[in-house]
Amino acid sequence: MMAGYEEQFHCEAGSIVKAKVRSGLYVGEVVELNRPRALVKVLAVLKHPEQGDLHQPYNPDVAMFHERRALSYTEKTTVLLRDLEGYAGAVPDYQESLRAAVAAEIESLDRLNRWTAKSLETMIGLQKEYKLD
Repeated sequence: MMAGYEEQFHCEAGSIVKAKVRSGLYVGEVVELNRPRALVKVLAVLKHPEQGDLHQPYNPDVAMFHERRALSYTEKTTVLLRDLEGYAGAVPDYQESLRAAVAAEIESLDRLNRWTAKSLETMIGLQKEYKLD
């Protein structure tokens, strides 16, 4: 546990928190504290987990391309206290939050795909200009 962490954020059973779990981000309720972890019940999805091998990001040619599903509504998961922060405001509806998180992830991947295509086109043009082909 980080020194001074509890001074920055104090949580207890019943606290509503943002929880980073693998590559996803959730709103949840702290069910139980077992330092240095907390048991958190998922209430909403803020960011959908990323797909593929997290140790080799953006590499489609890995031995196992992982499919990562969002944690389910009321699913309980253990989270390190350092991966929790307070959450203020109304808790979003789980289905609506999941829909928005999936749409945001798809939009992000589409943008990355378009960037990749544009970059490839530019690099092929440079390769020809450099007379490397």
